[in-house]
Amino acid sequence: MSSPAAALTAISPYMTGATIQRADHIRTDPDALAQHMHWRAKLLKLDNLAPGITPEGGLLWQSLGELEADEEPLFLGLDGETPYFVALPAPSGPRGVEHYNPHLWQAVAHMPREQLALYGAARSLVDWHQRHGFCAVCGTPTKISKAGWARHCDKDDGGCGAEHFPRVDPVAIMLAEHDGKILLGRQPRFPAKRFSALAGFIEPGESIEEGVARELFEEAGITVHNVRYVTSQPWPFPSSLMIACIADCDHPKLTLDTTEIEEADWFDRDQVVAAMRGDKDAAFIAPPPFAVAYDLLKYWLDK
Repeated sequence: MSSPAAALTAISPYMTGATIQRADHIRTDPDALAQHMHWRAKLLKLDNLAPGITPEGGLLWQSLGELEADEEPLFLGLDGETPYFVALPAPSGPRGVEHYNPHLWQAVAHMPREQLALYGAARSLVDWHQRHGFCAVCGTPTKISKAGWARHCDKDDGGCGAEHFPRVDPVAIMLAEHDGKILLGRQPRFPAKRFSALAGFIEPGESIEEGVARELFEEAGITVHNVRYVTSQPWPFPSSLMIACIADCDHPKLTLDTTEIEEADWFDRDQVVAAMRGDKDAAFIAPPPFAVAYDLLKYWLDK
């Protein structure tokens, strides 16, 4: 059985396309959930948020019967009649800041698309639980509810009764276009010659269009108009929704915020084609195919 969200757009970014049914009716029914917690159910365990990988490059699934006594099962959904869970480890104190993990990026680049989408959901869910063990309203320890898709501050334990749900942070990622060229930039943390679309978080009280315009002005000093939505991609590092857009720019002079952008330039179609092909003498190195910036560049070339 395929997901009702499958094949909604001609653009299919990585991290999308999971075939799983999220089955909200099971999340909210403890008896139905219990009926799906059997040894045939599949369990994903993460090691410091990294997945186990099979020799073929897919996710390493175990039986739910292999859940450890100090782990909690979080319900991901159904694939046909098969329930899928991810293990939430017991709290182990504050976790350090995540750093670049080349082995994880290599695994992500080669993982089958539908499994990558499922890993993204599992990773974001586990990460959220590990960060939100206490009520943001009153500070009381919270409990897992709704099969892992909420946390509850229980009044019986002295709490305030608030419910907390996994958050998603909206991020605008965009191309500015001027006279047949597009603006790309590189952050200091990027590999040498790697350029990508500019991006930034949508702020409270902003529309997507306003966020695109503000970020391009703040980071590159340009003003834009005619902002067009292209596609979106969940990005589980830790839990963002990348909203890809294109906007028009009339005045291309750049004034960079060098705390955010190390270098930026306008690139024409031939330069983008060469980079997407991976030519050795290309003007820049394109974003990896699992990043929505890659889909955004491809869309611009194809339109």
